[in-house]
Amino acid sequence: KDSPLFYLYTDNHYYEKFEDGTINDISEEIPFDIPNSWKWSRLCNVCPIVFSGKSPKYSQKENNNLVLGQRNNQPYGIDLFGIKYATDEFMNNYPKNYYVQNNDIFLNTLGNGTVGRIGIFNISDNNKYITDGHIFVMRTLNFMKEYYLYYHLKLFQDKIEKSAEGSTNQVFLKIDKVKKYLIAVPPEKEQIRIVEKLSQLFQLLNNKNSQEDAIRNLKNVLKQKIINEAVQGKLVKQNLTDESAEILINKIIDKKREFIKNKQIKKENLSIIYRGTDNQFYEKFDDGNVVNITDEIPFDIPSTWCWTRLNNISSKTIKRGKSPKYVDNSNVYVFAQKCNQKNGIITLKNAKYLDETTVKKYDESDFVREHDIVINSTGNGTLGRVGIILKENVDGKKVVVDSHVTLVRLFEKLNPIFIYYYIKNKQKYLESRATGSTNQTELSPDSIKNILIPIPPINEQLRIIEKIQKLYNYIETAE
Repeated sequence: KDSPLFYLYTDNHYYEKFEDGTINDISEEIPFDIPNSWKWSRLCNVCPIVFSGKSPKYSQKENNNLVLGQRNNQPYGIDLFGIKYATDEFMNNYPKNYYVQNNDIFLNTLGNGTVGRIGIFNISDNNKYITDGHIFVMRTLNFMKEYYLYYHLKLFQDKIEKSAEGSTNQVFLKIDKVKKYLIAVPPEKEQIRIVEKLSQLFQLLNNKNSQEDAIRNLKNVLKQKIINEAVQGKLVKQNLTDESAEILINKIIDKKREFIKNKQIKKENLSIIYRGTDNQFYEKFDDGNVVNITDEIPFDIPSTWCWTRLNNISSKTIKRGKSPKYVDNSNVYVFAQKCNQKNGIITLKNAKYLDETTVKKYDESDFVREHDIVINSTGNGTLGRVGIILKENVDGKKVVVDSHVTLVRLFEKLNPIFIYYYIKNKQKYLESRATGSTNQTELSPDSIKNILIPIPPINEQLRIIEKIQKLYNYIETAE
């Protein structure tokens, strides 16, 4: 039974309605959110023709009846090396609509190392082409652009491989299962734009002179996309049993008020951000002032999350380091902007040394700790660069930051890696907040303090970081 209709109901569940009237909840099958203008469908609905070739009668002589097998469907494209040939008699009796056509999509169906491999046929010559029994051929409807579907299936190739059945020695795909693959379908014109954009990107990747840079840039784009999804609550599912972020933030702010009361840090006008009954966002300060900040909110977040200012969740006053007095060598490193490198690496190889006779000017909290966030705060080209201190950077060392670096230290109840990813993602915003002349721009601590941070529940922060690091590792190891 065909399933031409998918829809998202008011309960936010996805349903599949069949022509016989059956309706199934398929929410668990939906792999990711799609734009409102897109629709989910089954492969069989966008490809009315999905077939497996037949075992041909082979000719011992070369002719123009070419039989494509799995080894001809390579990761880099269709390769005719080792091609086989069918007899004229077989071809004359073979259904003409089973002849391979340009833009037919191939799916290898058998064997470890090749099962699940996706290809697309695009050869124009005077030969006739068919496939043997180990390739599924998919032919789309007019509204479904072949190269969009090809890229879509390539995205899920690992999942397709894992869906193969059989023993370790001989795994295979079933055509009925393939027909049920879920396809995210954009409007036709958007499919064209997506294919054009991907074609441009792949053209860059194929250009030997720029291949390395293109790969690096593409990886950065993918990482940027991952972070964008993560900080908006779209990377992992929410768990309604998690303690809400609002409770977490209230606990942290109460703790900071206690620090202020005990004079552990300077007095600050802390705030709580909430959504009013009019659906507007308000910020209520400790001095009683209430401000409508709706225009500052950059995007929607899940109901279990909340917004806060970076200043509210810092356990130490956000500020730059002192102007140091240097010596040629000592036991105390001075962390400068060049220690916070463009490639995301923190290194003390470029650090100078502090005159230890001045150490008494520093409070114990001024020494850099693991998971401190450092932000370069002066000069074009480096201002706004964000880094995070790892254990190996400070293990067994004494380190202070100089007057060009702002130090942010968070309360332990928060995951510093999540906050780091978010602030790092805001680098262009930080650059835009710079003041001063062209020759010497400055980023004030107040601009950093006022950054709006979306806060998930603590358990969700951990799940997000785990997913980010898994995806990052996949990107870096992908060839």
